[in-house]
Amino acid sequence: MWKTRVVAVMFGAASFMAQTRVEAQQRPAQQSVQWQLQVVSDGQQIDTFDGTTTVGQARTDTHHHVVTHNVGCKDAPGGSIDLSRTLTVSPLQASATAVTLAIDAQETIEEPGARQTDTGCTLPPQPRRVSASHPGLTVPDGQWVSWTIVDKNPTLVYRVKASLATTP
Repeated sequence: MWKTRVVAVMFGAASFMAQTRVEAQQRPAQQSVQWQLQVVSDGQQIDTFDGTTTVGQARTDTHHHVVTHNVGCKDAPGGSIDLSRTLTVSPLQASATAVTLAIDAQETIEEPGARQTDTGCTLPPQPRRVSASHPGLTVPDGQWVSWTIVDKNPTLVYRVKASLATTP
């Protein structure tokens, strides 16, 4: 009787392992997306991000650009501002024809135009925080798509290109 139980347990374990192996073979491999994002302000490219990210995962990058302006009545260097830019890119779906990306952005930009005191002394530009989120930007394979973040003062546009990553 104990032999029957041992055989039944062994048969059950072998059947379970075979089923698990079949399911693992049927599961598609995780797709990766190769993407590039250009930051364009008033028509000029000012920054770029790129990466390869697995569908369902997210990648966050932060770039810093510290600027110093001449300020005061003596027009001397001062008033440094850290113009940081943080982007999180997450591929939601990918196919041979299009990729859908979720993008979150936080930026510090400068207000345009020089300001002055009542006596004519130069003041530094004021920093401005900008946040934007796109829940599903669809990008045709290998083509550039534009997403306007700020309409004016200054204009800020993200140009995005994406495609399925090729495996070596």
